[in-house]
Amino acid sequence: MIHQYKNNGYNIVLDVNSGSVHVVDEIVYDVIPVVEQLIKEHVTDKDEMLDRLKNLKLSKSEDLSKFSQELLEEALDEILELRDAGLLFTEDIYEKYIADFDNRGTIVKALCLHIAHDCNLACKYCFAEEGEYHGRRALMSFEVGKKALDFLVANSGNRVNLEVDFFGGEPLLNWEVVKQLVEYGRSIEKEHNKKFRFTLTTNGILLNDEIMEFVNREMGNIVLSIDGRKEVNDRMRPHRGGQGSYDEIVPKFKKAADSRNQMNYYVRGTYTHNNKDFSQDVKHLADLGFEQISVEPVVAAETEDYALREEDVPALLEEYDKLALEYLKRRKEGKAFNFFHFMIDLKGGPCVAKRLSGCGSGNEYLAVTPWGDFYPCHQFVGNEDFLMGNVDDGIIREDIRTEFKNCNVYTKEKCRDCFAKFYCSGGCSANSYQFNGKINGVYELGCKLQRKRIECAIMIKAALADDEEKES
Repeated sequence: MIHQYKNNGYNIVLDVNSGSVHVVDEIVYDVIPVVEQLIKEHVTDKDEMLDRLKNLKLSKSEDLSKFSQELLEEALDEILELRDAGLLFTEDIYEKYIADFDNRGTIVKALCLHIAHDCNLACKYCFAEEGEYHGRRALMSFEVGKKALDFLVANSGNRVNLEVDFFGGEPLLNWEVVKQLVEYGRSIEKEHNKKFRFTLTTNGILLNDEIMEFVNREMGNIVLSIDGRKEVNDRMRPHRGGQGSYDEIVPKFKKAADSRNQMNYYVRGTYTHNNKDFSQDVKHLADLGFEQISVEPVVAAETEDYALREEDVPALLEEYDKLALEYLKRRKEGKAFNFFHFMIDLKGGPCVAKRLSGCGSGNEYLAVTPWGDFYPCHQFVGNEDFLMGNVDDGIIREDIRTEFKNCNVYTKEKCRDCFAKFYCSGGCSANSYQFNGKINGVYELGCKLQRKRIECAIMIKAALADDEEKES
């Protein structure tokens, strides 16, 4: 499968199955789809291919008439050389192993601990309903959290590195238990040959120097929630009394980012229908001095006034193009920042399991409520149809685990012919469920945005490689 597109003056060709990316000239770009079709028709002999190209040139079709016969032959040689090197028109090597993949053993690698089902903000787009998750306000006890960590250790097999995210609501409302659980986790690492990597996601209202000192010492990552410009943030992330949170959190977040040497954190925002010019929010965060930035599209029912709509998509795609150019511009100016959705590894990339099924929700990754119930991920918490078990009894609903385990890019019909499938891994099961009532579908608006982000990310890699070549 081949995906071709033009962006920022580059003719980009992606060989989907191998992940090979090629920046080519105009004639190669135009000839590649013709050769791809010939291969589908089982025409593989070079001379026969060249004859077909000549006939197309003479018939003035496929835009090949503008090229000389000599240039067509040179282009064909280049394309076939890439094919023979296993860099173009490659076969899908994953699908034949999907049965083995579905039957793989299950080990748990990560937990999302809902340390607090309560919040001190009233964010309008919050899927957690101000921290309540369709249920009651509650704080996780140390005893429940301890059982969750013990469950993770017992069900992690031979895996050494384990992930634990302290989530909410607002985790800092239960800070003492967070500290106790980190200390407990550290106390059992050596005994079980495990290493915990803790993460904290916070709105920053309660953040202070004492907390940051502990976080910097013990936690691999911290996620700081802010939507961007003051007017954008305060519209969607107010206190319950209606007052904004921007002025409160920005000084704390700047201090936190600097205290971590601008590494191992993210300022994480959400854009909505109200700020379709979200590239301005990313630029604003970069101007504040943040170097690790993630601003993501809201996922909400169309009945909400802030929800993204199909008619918003063209403007949003244009914003990603603007952002990609700004990203490159600032790098050249020595003002570089990282944007989460543009960070793609084209050389190695994720493992096969992650390529095919994504985050591992319901199997490798579980969410734990304050009272110890297990759900496939934080976005399913409160939906009793997805209650999988608890910290006392373990996983009871193996059918739910199996359903999530068998969810991959080959079970989603709309993923099969999508060039982005090995980058997005089929998208978010929770988003699919929200819009389709099943985890094995796709959230189509989100897919369109994801495809554009991937195209921009690849273009950025091409531009950076081009700059390096010019400098050498």
